[in-house]
Amino acid sequence: MSTTQSERLRGLLEPLVAARDLDLEEIEVTPAGKRRVLRIVVDSDEGVQLDECAELSREASQVLDDSDVMGGAPYTLEVTSPGADRPLTELRHYRRAVGRLIKVQLTAQAGAGELVARITAVDETGLDLEVPGVKGRKPTARRVSFDEIAKARVELEFTRKSDKRDAHQDEKIDENKEEA
Repeated sequence: MSTTQSERLRGLLEPLVAARDLDLEEIEVTPAGKRRVLRIVVDSDEGVQLDECAELSREASQVLDDSDVMGGAPYTLEVTSPGADRPLTELRHYRRAVGRLIKVQLTAQAGAGELVARITAVDETGLDLEVPGVKGRKPTARRVSFDEIAKARVELEFTRKSDKRDAHQDEKIDENKEEA
């Protein structure tokens, strides 16, 4: 019974990641000159702190050194969280993106095309979205099932005020500018 390197890596690393209440999102081994890069991507509902990545990296390094899963060739270990442009592929990814703006590529059965909308709710079958209004019109609600989604990603927003605290903070900053 033969297993792939990826399966062996997952078997070694998943318990370490789970012990920290993190999700193992991806394991990737890529060539980099004479070395290889082993990239471990982890995430959680609360996000991942740099210290958590560093601690997990030390633990993973020890476990990998004690095994032969990476073979004898040199490699560099990277433990990271997913980037902002990570595709949304799992139910947990969508749940973590509630309140965020996403860009959805619709399947042919859903009329194809692209949709930019904010996730308002997620369940096992799909998403409830708020589609922004165009030219002063009010936003509209839309339901999209997961089988209607070909691809989806979070859209980065640089100007959105996420809550009243942020709006209040912005008002204070504006007042300070006027006083200066």
